Amino acid sequence: MNSDIFPPAMPHGQFIELYPDVFFLTGTMRAELLGSDWQFSRNMMVVRQGRDLTIVNTVRLDEAGLAALDELGTVKHISRIGDLHGLDDAFYMARYPSAEYWGLPGMTEKNGVAPTQFFTAGGRRPFDDCSIFTFETTNRPECILRLEREGGVMLACDALQNWEVPDEFFDENSEKLMREMGFFTKANCGVLWMMVNKPQPEDFIRLKEIPFQSALCGHGEPLLVDASNFYAASFNRLFGV
Repeated sequence: MNSDIFPPAMPHGQFIELYPDVFFLTGTMRAELLGSDWQFSRNMMVVRQGRDLTIVNTVRLDEAGLAALDELGTVKHISRIGDLHGLDDAFYMARYPSAEYWGLPGMTEKNGVAPTQFFTAGGRRPFDDCSIFTFETTNRPECILRLEREGGVMLACDALQNWEVPDEFFDENSEKLMREMGFFTKANCGVLWMMVNKPQPEDFIRLKEIPFQSALCGHGEPLLVDASNFYAASFNRLFGV
């Protein structure tokens, strides 16, 4: 595999097993957004069933990180749950060509690949004990995977975030700009995600009906206790629901 054709690996941390067979890793994202260069953190989750692994929100890893991933099991599924993500999906599809690539209908192609398996009501899932919440009012496709264990674990992309403080993967300019824009708020909805997607209250009325204990998001720290109540307060603040 010629890895030079893909976006390079950027600094990242190590896998943390937050729950049995649920792993979490934080890395770096660099992008040009709103006419500026940004650098901030992003998260990848891995769910293991037997020896089969499902990656959610890919982050390209360095060689040591890839070795650690392979020690966890065999990558069988690569899941893109938010249309704004997907930078490193093509790298993982090339590295694990037999893996299934999951997404939502209407997702844009990233780096030459597009999902071939889709999260649909009543459809297949990449792993057991998984339910799907799909946003219906957004400009671009987004969903949340709910693990039916540990009181409910939400695997989110951009819609739910939990950046309380900047971490070591931020640069100084991005930290300043994002602080001014209100990114660093517990149990928040993604500030940029809302600007792009213009979500409507109806989605959050439905989301408030789903109980969950914790949320692992594409950005920010894991929120492991009483997460649904914290997010419900944010939905009320942002959407009046």
